Amino acid sequence: MCGIIGAVAQRNVVPILIEGLSRLEYRGYDSAGVAVLNGGIKRVRAVGRVAGMQAKAAEEGLHGLVGIGHTRWATHGGVTEYNAHPHISRGEIAVVHNGIIENHDERRAHLQSLGYVFESQTDTEVIAHLIHHHYAQCGDLFAATQHAVAELVGAFAIGAMALKSPEIITCARVGCPLLIGLGEGENFIASDVSAVLSSTRRVIYLEEGDVAELGRDHVTIVDRSGARVERAVHVSDVSLASMELGPYSHFMQKEIHEQPRALTDTIEPVIGEGFNPLLFGAQAEAIFKDINSILILAAGTSYYAGLTAKYWIEAIAKLPVAVEIASEYRYRESVPNPKQLIITISQSGETLDTMEALKHAKALGQNKTLAICNVPESAIPRASSLVFYTRAGAEIGVASTKAFTTQLAALFALAVTLANTRGLLTPEKDAEYRDSLRHLPGSVQHALNLEPQVAEWAKAFAHKHHALFLGRGIHYPIGLEGALKLKEISYIHAEAYPAGELKHGPLALVDSDMPVVVIAPNDALLEKVKSNMQEVRARGGELFVFADLDSHFAESEGVHVIRTPRHVGMLSPIVHAIPVQMLAYHAALQKGTDVDKPRNLAKSVTVE
Repeated sequence: MCGIIGAVAQRNVVPILIEGLSRLEYRGYDSAGVAVLNGGIKRVRAVGRVAGMQAKAAEEGLHGLVGIGHTRWATHGGVTEYNAHPHISRGEIAVVHNGIIENHDERRAHLQSLGYVFESQTDTEVIAHLIHHHYAQCGDLFAATQHAVAELVGAFAIGAMALKSPEIITCARVGCPLLIGLGEGENFIASDVSAVLSSTRRVIYLEEGDVAELGRDHVTIVDRSGARVERAVHVSDVSLASMELGPYSHFMQKEIHEQPRALTDTIEPVIGEGFNPLLFGAQAEAIFKDINSILILAAGTSYYAGLTAKYWIEAIAKLPVAVEIASEYRYRESVPNPKQLIITISQSGETLDTMEALKHAKALGQNKTLAICNVPESAIPRASSLVFYTRAGAEIGVASTKAFTTQLAALFALAVTLANTRGLLTPEKDAEYRDSLRHLPGSVQHALNLEPQVAEWAKAFAHKHHALFLGRGIHYPIGLEGALKLKEISYIHAEAYPAGELKHGPLALVDSDMPVVVIAPNDALLEKVKSNMQEVRARGGELFVFADLDSHFAESEGVHVIRTPRHVGMLSPIVHAIPVQMLAYHAALQKGTDVDKPRNLAKSVTVE
């Protein structure tokens, strides 16, 4: 959500800024802007895509050796050019900002009393004027940024530059991701490593409360207390090729088809080492042996992965599991349990709701923590005792696909590892589970081969306003995920229910105009699902059934069947996630929506 890029160089930074913002488009935004130092602060902003702002910058011949840029996702104030970043204070300070300033009203009133005039509705303009106020007093941009940050309450990442300090930019991080890219005679700031990959792979991930100054040949970082610190330099392994579409029409399509590879990479260490606690960290065995329950905290698609994991962990490891939406957990009184394992699930590792929920759990004395994450060195893994990195690679499409299925694979491996640690894993089961994982990528590829059939179904959905998804047991969360995907990118209202709940209310909605998608694998609940399907047909509902190859379903009037590969046992939810992803994708294609950048949504949710 929102994106920051900044550069100090010996070359024109405008192309760097614009390319960086283009790389950040996937995060979700509604306006974009850049500002450079060149005989004054020169700024170009535009509502809409980066390309529109780029055209304006070219028209104006924008040029400079120091600059900052931003893609904005509206929070405070509407989608207008006046609210777009960068924001400028008295022609001398320019600022870009991700996040939310919670005390902006109080700071605004104070700054207005000092004579500052506000031109926007944003909380960001408060930061620009506040830095200017301190800069006017001390003449040092680094010190002014530190003073300003100390007065702000909220979660934010900031980049700033000053007309009278033309050799540097400053930045700060509290709650929102920010990194420094290290070049040769040039340095950068960015909210995501993808923004700087064309210039450098050497990056420093700022810690909570850090403030930094960057020149062409130096980087200075202080921590929250103002003490000088050195942060580790990492070499990013993110590939630029992973940020390109290649032969695909959309990133979501590309990422759906990358799932066999992503799953192979994720389960490779499990196949090689077995269900070894060391996969989750050096302390994992001791922690796993000292827990009596599990609490999973997540949001959105990751929450549905957690719901699926509950079935696996309770069935295989015999540990009670609770799953909570992160944004709800920290605002209620819960009963802390020091022997409970806290699992957080996040694709980006920067999801603010999940990060704050983790902080809340730790503040309650629950320090046994495990992060399931796709982005190395992100905030949530750094704040956790244990971590398992999924190896999905960069995921650009807002609607998560390969991140979800690799999370599921990681959570299944965790369930079996917990059973192993607790002495519940027999050699026969160990071999069975490892063999199931080994065959998983092939089963997913078979499911991908169903795309032409799913695309035909999508034609029936494109003109509908509502859809219902049904599943039972461990496949109910896959119904939830399918409904979410359809909502996210096709804007068709969709809901999911456990199939057994149908007669307790949702059946009243069923008619010939509401397609009903059924997840119906060949498991112990299949006959129950068939009974629920009969209830739908009796009310004139049209059924779209994802069944297994060996489920013995027959098509009939009003009953459409696509058969995924032969039932794969406990890993079936991962295979059945594939067709519901493809259904949403092709329904969106039929409707002509913006598949990779659905309205009102952002990839990385770093505000509450």
